[in-house]
Amino acid sequence: MQRISRTARVWFTSRPALLGAVVLLALTSASVAAADDGPGPLGLTAAAAETARTVRVGALFGADRVGELAGGHFCTASVVHSPQRDLIVTAAHCVDGVDGDLVFAPGYRDGEAPYGVWRVGKRFVPDGWAKGQDEDSDVALAHLDALDGRKIEDVVGANRFRTGVATGADAVTLTGYPDSREAPVSCTNRPDRDSRTQQRIDCPGFPAGTSGSPWTDGEGQVVGVLGGHEKGGDTADVSYSVVLRGQAAELYREATAAP
Repeated sequence: MQRISRTARVWFTSRPALLGAVVLLALTSASVAAADDGPGPLGLTAAAAETARTVRVGALFGADRVGELAGGHFCTASVVHSPQRDLIVTAAHCVDGVDGDLVFAPGYRDGEAPYGVWRVGKRFVPDGWAKGQDEDSDVALAHLDALDGRKIEDVVGANRFRTGVATGADAVTLTGYPDSREAPVSCTNRPDRDSRTQQRIDCPGFPAGTSGSPWTDGEGQVVGVLGGHEKGGDTADVSYSVVLRGQAAELYREATAAP
């Protein structure tokens, strides 16, 4: 089976990516309406409605794409609450070792950044990832620079970063940016435990570009981040996340410690 990195650094011509596109194109207007009104049917991927929660999810770009964002996003990230009001969460493989500066566009759609383009500042990855790219450490946090004197939470709000939640206790919603689309997609389903350190979820149409997508529960808490096993999975229809436990909690403490 061909492996697909969910980081869209390279354009892929792969069966899973094409299958994801077919699934999305085959969605009926009724299913999209269901997604707009609420989580909709479990295991169905549809265009994400623009809501107070979904605009906290955005796309990552190289800083050289500022001014020409269309077609340039390569990963997904989302705003999480912090005392500094400037924090995003994504996959470690999206930000560690990436050459050059990065920017984040929350609520990005169709080449436009209605909530601004924010420069990514200091990044935090677990030791396990920094020392050996351990797939059980594939989660990262990063600060955003202020924009026009405002913090990102002042503009779009934030979800809570929650560790220690039992896998499958509640259904979660994935929201992310496939590299072939210029707007986010969402899917709600109940995750399963894949191992002691990894959780998985069946959601079609999450190919390259969706790494870093938040897994949010019904209270809007981020309880997973698309990444982990095989950098998110080796097909577009099954996604993975590190189980957010002590390592993730320590990472959050480090990122939010007073300077």
